[in-house]
Amino acid sequence: MTGIIGAMDVEVEGLIAAMTDREKRKLSGITFHSGRIGKSECVVAKCGIGKVNAAVCSQTMILEYSPECIINIGIGGATSLETKTGDVVVAADVVQHDMDTTALGDPPATLFLHNGSYDRIPCDKALTAKILSACEVCGIKPKVGTAATGDRFISGNDERLRLNKLFGAVVCEMEGGSIGQVCFINDVPFAILRSISDSMSGEDDSVEYMTFCESAAQRSVEVLKRFLE
Repeated sequence: MTGIIGAMDVEVEGLIAAMTDREKRKLSGITFHSGRIGKSECVVAKCGIGKVNAAVCSQTMILEYSPECIINIGIGGATSLETKTGDVVVAADVVQHDMDTTALGDPPATLFLHNGSYDRIPCDKALTAKILSACEVCGIKPKVGTAATGDRFISGNDERLRLNKLFGAVVCEMEGGSIGQVCFINDVPFAILRSISDSMSGEDDSVEYMTFCESAAQRSVEVLKRFLE
């Protein structure tokens, strides 16, 4: 079974609509939809915005459905001048940019886990490769790099470029890092697929986001449907 998590309706409703033999359960305040998309058995959930919501959803999904892998799907903001609205990003790894114990001498974004400390968590290489293949079939050439996660909507080119300089980030968002952390500590392979809803074009970030979030989300859904089929 493949687990799929998005933060908002627009990020998952296309997948839920494509599901057959669908069953619905509400756990931890989150509605989980299980069934089949194409030939694949899936469970899809809207976690809500932010790291804690994403972590609760991920852990609940793992305990209740035992997915073979989890994919975080959705939209994100560009942190590179080379990344434009509508571009697809597949993460190589994730950082939580708002985790900060640098005052104690730690590197930026250090996470303290049961088996040590990490400044970034790698996505599963085999799962990521399959998503990249699905992109190719869809005629999409994705950007590959670090996804920077934090509980803040990043606005303004200076802050976006700071994330790029500090972490090599190509996209910023608000859930992937916590989903990655939960999967990592549970030994569940994970991947992150995002489409750019707001870029570094000079337009107002919030206006651009509201204009392009739906069309950007559909790009991710298109790729994931191909992956599942």
